[in-house]
Amino acid sequence: MNIDNKIINEIKDKAKEFFVDASGCHDWSHVERVYGLAMSIAKEEKADVNILKIAIYLHDIGRKEEMVTGGKICHAEKGVELAENILSRYNFDKKTKENIKHCILSHRYRNNQKPATTEAKILFDADKLDSIGAIGIARDFLFVGHSGSNCLYTGNEKKLAKSNGNYSFTNEDSALLEYYSVLKKVKSKMLTKTAKKIAIERHNYMVSFFKRFEMEIKGVL
Repeated sequence: MNIDNKIINEIKDKAKEFFVDASGCHDWSHVERVYGLAMSIAKEEKADVNILKIAIYLHDIGRKEEMVTGGKICHAEKGVELAENILSRYNFDKKTKENIKHCILSHRYRNNQKPATTEAKILFDADKLDSIGAIGIARDFLFVGHSGSNCLYTGNEKKLAKSNGNYSFTNEDSALLEYYSVLKKVKSKMLTKTAKKIAIERHNYMVSFFKRFEMEIKGVL
């Protein structure tokens, strides 16, 4: 479907309203980085960029409510609900609207919704690429601090990660736990060929950082 740029920009402006006073780990700058990554990937993956742009702008509009409720609300599911209200103002055909909503719902790492369209796969990959590498490390520490944990590390990270439990938003959160339980696995989750190539360098940088981080904890360096 050919979507007018005016409509896309209107949706972008509306989406921005959901990021007022957002945490630095999931603020509008995250959306902008995901946009840049997704557009680069889309050039190689032959996606419908108009659908992709709208999905990118809306993919985290439910994030604030998830953070406020301590993770009790899934931001992807809430995002679809909020997006429905926005999309209903425009004369999108059913297929277009459902694809946008599917992109939003399936972009989350921790749910069982698998991306089925090219646009959903690209959004998933771009969103996850922003969680690794140098930016990913910075966001990791921001996220843990915002969730209420005051510890730099606990020493229990490997044990908790192996248990496969959900320890988000608890006093045992740490950037190191997030690395072992989630971020270390991101590279293997990439869906598009382009993202898989990008993920390698970002992953290696992150692994090197946390390896040194643990060495300094032990006083080795």
